[in-house]
Amino acid sequence: MSTTTAAALPTYEHPEPLFAQLALTDPHSPEYDALRDQIIEVCLPLAENVARKYAGRGEVFDDLLQTARLGVVMAVDRYDVSAGSPFLGFAVPTVMGEVRRHFRDHIWPLHVPRREKELQGKVRVMTDELTRRLHRSPTAQELATELDVPVTDIARTLVAANAFQTRSLDTPARETDGDPGMTIADTFGDEDPRYQLTEDTITVAPLLARLSSEDQQLLIWRFYDTLTQGEIAERLGVSQMSVSRKLTRLLNDLRAQTTDDQPALAA
Repeated sequence: MSTTTAAALPTYEHPEPLFAQLALTDPHSPEYDALRDQIIEVCLPLAENVARKYAGRGEVFDDLLQTARLGVVMAVDRYDVSAGSPFLGFAVPTVMGEVRRHFRDHIWPLHVPRREKELQGKVRVMTDELTRRLHRSPTAQELATELDVPVTDIARTLVAANAFQTRSLDTPARETDGDPGMTIADTFGDEDPRYQLTEDTITVAPLLARLSSEDQQLLIWRFYDTLTQGEIAERLGVSQMSVSRKLTRLLNDLRAQTTDDQPALAA
């Protein structure tokens, strides 16, 4: 009977002895190929662990697992045991990088520039970190400061995140009042009162970019950070009425540059 115990078998946490043996094997020999296959088999459970960390984000798990397994094979082929670093410390970033690249390049239903996709991942991580640190959700300005990017980039990234996942109009509606056959499309029909606001936002975006830094900061405080006029007044050391007048003037100026027959925007 063999005296080898399960604890003595190599695992993906400690496969370095197998890599050391591989390094001493002729790369052109059948023994090398067999040993490489053994190492990959030992390390494949790492792929499932990584894939499960990204489950529930709009992608089929089997696709995530396949991508993670490809990352494991890449890590096995690239790992240099002579460098002295543990395999796990090298493999995990490699596998996670492949899964993130899969999300970035394959599952965004709407076209989003790659820069926004990459920044979205950083924003998500920083949001979690700041939420733990501040015990509340961070503002756009706080995210911009931590990531050392303009707050307008944060705003665009948050908007781009909405393109991460879409649903078909034929998807069953969740609240159907007893009609199990009702789809999302069946719930549409009324005019959305915010449609005009969406059009205004698209139209005014290039105008916002030309505002002074002071005016941009005022709008960020009011509409991104949702500060009250009184809170903004305290920051600026002026009266609430002064802030109200400045916001009204600023919004009306923006409106005047887009249309002549619409009512003034609310400050």
